[in-house]
Amino acid sequence: MIRLEHIDKHFGGVQALNDVSVHIAKGEVHVLVGENGAGKSTLGKIIAGVHRPDEGRVLIDGEPAELTSPLDAQRHGIAIIFQELDLFPNLTVGENIVIGNLQVEHGGVVDFKALAAFCRPWLEKVGLTCSHSTLLDSLSISDVQRVAIARALSMKARLIIMDEPTSSLPDDAIEKLLALICDLRDSGVSVVYVSHKMDELFRIADRITVLRDGSHVGTSLASETNKEELIRDMVGRDISEMTRRTTGVSGVRLLEVNGLTTDGIRDVSFSMRTGDVLGVAGLVGSGRSEIGAALFGLDAIKSGSITLKGQEFRPKSPAHAMDSGIMLLPEDRKNMGLMMGMSVEDNAALSIFDRFQTLGVIRGSRLRKTVEPVMRRTLVKAASPQIAVSTLSGGNQQKVLLCKCILPDTDVLFLDEPTRGVDVGAKEDIYGIIEELAQEEKAILFVSSELPELLRCCDRILVMHEGRSVALLNAAETSQEAIMAMATGQT
Repeated sequence: MIRLEHIDKHFGGVQALNDVSVHIAKGEVHVLVGENGAGKSTLGKIIAGVHRPDEGRVLIDGEPAELTSPLDAQRHGIAIIFQELDLFPNLTVGENIVIGNLQVEHGGVVDFKALAAFCRPWLEKVGLTCSHSTLLDSLSISDVQRVAIARALSMKARLIIMDEPTSSLPDDAIEKLLALICDLRDSGVSVVYVSHKMDELFRIADRITVLRDGSHVGTSLASETNKEELIRDMVGRDISEMTRRTTGVSGVRLLEVNGLTTDGIRDVSFSMRTGDVLGVAGLVGSGRSEIGAALFGLDAIKSGSITLKGQEFRPKSPAHAMDSGIMLLPEDRKNMGLMMGMSVEDNAALSIFDRFQTLGVIRGSRLRKTVEPVMRRTLVKAASPQIAVSTLSGGNQQKVLLCKCILPDTDVLFLDEPTRGVDVGAKEDIYGIIEELAQEEKAILFVSSELPELLRCCDRILVMHEGRSVALLNAAETSQEAIMAMATGQT
């Protein structure tokens, strides 16, 4: 259906793509894999008309095509679901689906009945039960992801580019999406699928293309390769997987939570010692993130108690929480974690800016000397610390967010999905950083939707179900099946 020939793309002094040639067949699922910054998203955006190549050409149905904008790509039957969703939080679900949609007749007056009728089948197709009139801002991040997918499907595209579409979805929604992708393929729709989740991609891929440092390493049939070969092609080396050291968590008691209740959680209790890595498992909406919101002063505490370093603690605000020794890495890096228009180094230093200002003026040289070692430690890849953080790949943005959390040198870190949108090599880097922080006697709460990484990195796992803590398990003595049974209320 579409062929890209000898594509080059530069952003300033950075070469994002170098002589990349690949073709997408009609009715196939074509997976793009590679490390963060390998060029996957850039290639997808060229297909979708977001970026124009510096060199090379695009052919659609064998004919040269100029894709000068996403609207132009839509006319050719191409839609994209961005990793960082491009929807409008202050508009309704239905308005987000129809805005700029060529399948909808636009006039001077909105026909709300027609809008509802248009949206309903697409919302049902992605498993959303909310009304078309629901404000997008009131939905969870996983439901917003599904709205984006419904919007792409409603465009009746012949080719849909999905950039990390499951990064914010719970397991049941992932299963529905993968089944939906198979249905699309069977109906002749092509899907370009960007993902770091190996188990996921082998279930749906027809062919897999590997990119490394902007170059095309190779394309193979999914049935003729395996996880180990792909990882080796992606990173150019074998990855030695780290395993969590076994500890009895015998450090000094640092944090104790008893009967913690807010609008989002009820009667949650646990305790942590120095060097403890406590995983938090549960379905989306189970109250995992709400524990962090309570500890960090974002949600008002209705009842229960928190003891921090032997003293009663009641967070008044995020600033109070940070001053007391608690830091939060939020799940939504775009809206809650980073200032996308600011530089990489300024974002990394956001949590400690006050240390580098005199009469309101930031002392850049001192800031730089403090930030650079932490950026090296987290292996942030950026052409320059002064470029906008929005120009980095999603995985490198996540590492900048991790820098921001490490720099204040707090005692307790609440990491909410710290490996979201991160490639397999970078995940190993982050696991190593978590291990180092534990060895430095930090207490770490680690929220993840990926149970294998909780089992691998944590000493114990707190299981949440419908806002309550239902189990506290020894990670070395439990299984994914046991955790999921408790998280879904089966036991």
